[in-house]
Parts: sequence; structure tokens; C-alpha cells
Amino acid sequence: MTVTLKDVATLAGVSVKTVSNVVNGYAFVKPENRRRVEEALAATGYRPNVGARNLRRGRTGFLALMVPELSIPYFGELAGLVITAAQKRGWSVLIEQTQGTRSRERETLASLGPHLVDGALVHPEALEAADFPSPGEIPLVMLGEHAVDVPIDHVAIDNVLAARTAVSHLTSLGRTRIAAIGRNPARGTSSQRLAGYREALSAAGLSYSDTLVAPAEKWHRSVGSAAMKALLGLPSPPDAVFCFNDLLAIGAMRAVAELGLRVPEDVAIVGFDNNEESAFSLPSLTTIAPDKTALAEAAIDLVHRRITGDKAQPAQDIQTPFALEIRESTRGR
Repeated sequence: MTVTLKDVATLAGVSVKTVSNVVNGYAFVKPENRRRVEEALAATGYRPNVGARNLRRGRTGFLALMVPELSIPYFGELAGLVITAAQKRGWSVLIEQTQGTRSRERETLASLGPHLVDGALVHPEALEAADFPSPGEIPLVMLGEHAVDVPIDHVAIDNVLAARTAVSHLTSLGRTRIAAIGRNPARGTSSQRLAGYREALSAAGLSYSDTLVAPAEKWHRSVGSAAMKALLGLPSPPDAVFCFNDLLAIGAMRAVAELGLRVPEDVAIVGFDNNEESAFSLPSLTTIAPDKTALAEAAIDLVHRRITGDKAQPAQDIQTPFALEIRESTRGR
């Protein structure tokens, strides 16, 4: 039989209101009454009806998270951290994978509404400003780069600075012919990391060469491997490579080994994202490490404020920290 608040109140010898206050976490309950209610809750196995509670509050109890590819470890790790941060606020998370196409991203955004979710976190790759709903329709937080200029809350690291930091590390090692793998005009991430790459070259007095920048439609290992082999086939091959994510870098390191060369002696390599794989590759990968926990928690905090507070407040833009994790692919073993 379903245990009710009245059953718990009868066993504890208190009012139903007191039981409700304890269940909902209110502080103004006498310690003795709280103890008796908690013992009664444990004895009866009472579980609150979350659906009914959310219905009374006018909420669904769900948030949406829209990401391009869960097969890319960064997005899988970020999704896990978002779920953890959302659970602390009492939300469950619905995850939608878009493959980074504009049509799928538009469909996903259009399907969201107050009947389904309380708010959404979106990591767009191809959306344009006209694709976003009107402000106030549903609380949105954009993750990642400013691919479009829209007045919604936004959380990301400084990708230009992070890329510049990665490439400056390579120039500090005396590398002078530094390539990049990952150019994709359709991705806002790519343009920002390419900008940081160019800034670092300029700061070191090195000229930019378009032949040293390899395109990558997908940021996967196989693409990184193919791009690295093409770069090493140039008349003047690179002595270092900045890859726009760790998967590209892992593929690039594989290609270097297959061609009988060594990392970092012949080619130093830096990645981006600090996926778990990067610490256990051989050699281990130097990479930009975004604070993914801070990013997830900041995003959940923003959507919580938007849902529970003043929905008309100006959009906020939050930058979360990152670090350069130096490992064997640049410093050697």
C-alpha cells in the first residue's frame, strides 16, 4: 500500500504539516519533531511523489541537454557532470544528440517547451540566430563558443586564449614549423581555436602557412591520423602539431608511429579537452584541460536562476577556467 504523509504523521505523533516541512527540507522544525519524523519516514519507507510536487510547482522536473556527439569523450564526460549538478537541484536530464547538423539542432530546439522540460542547455555547432526561440519562451543556456550572437546565458572557456596557450607552449620548446589539425569553417570552436593558433605564431615571430592547417570535417581519431600523414608528406613537414581536440591528437600520434617517427623527438603534439584517454596514451598527451565540472555547475546555476528568479534579467556570459596539462607528447618521457 502507498504510504501517505498522514501515515507518517500518525506514527511520529506530529501534524501532517510538520512532516511536509521535513520532507521539503524546511529549517524551521523543532529538532525533536524532526528526529521523530525522520524515524517514521525510515520505518514506513515513505517516498515523496516527485511528479505531483513538480506539478504543484508548475514544473516538469526535467532539463534538456543538447550535444553534437556523445561518442566524442568530451561531450560524454560533460553530460555526466551536468547530470550530477542537475540532481543536486532536483532535476533529471534528457539528452539529445544532434550530430552537429543545423536541421537536427533546429528540430531539437523546436521540440522543447514548458510541457516537456523546465529549461535546456545547448551546445550548438550549426545553429544561426534565427533558429533560437524568442527570449522568455524557455530558459536556455548556451555551452561552448559564441557561434551566434543571441541574448541568452552562455558558459564557456576562452577558446582563443586556450589555443594560444597550447601553441605558445610549442614555440617555447623551440618548435618553428607548427601545424594545426581541425579546421572546419562550420564549427565555431574551430574558428576560435584557429584564431588562437595564429595569435601564438605571430607572437613568436613565426609566419602563418595555410598548407600547415589541415581540415577536419569530423574530430575523430581516423581524421587526425589521415591529416597527420598528409602533413608529414609535405616537402617541409612540421616539427609540432596543435590538434583541436584529443581524438585528433591520438590519431596523429598513431600516424607518427606508423611512419617510423617519434613523439615528441620528431614531432611534438598538443591536444585539447583533457579526456581520460589522453593521460593513458603512449606517450601521454599534453592537452588543454577545461574545468568541465565548473562549466557544468555554472550552467545549471544559470538555468536555475532563470527558472526561479527574474526571467527578464540580462543574459550572463561566464568564462570558466582551463589549464595546460603538460605530458610526454611535448616534454618527453
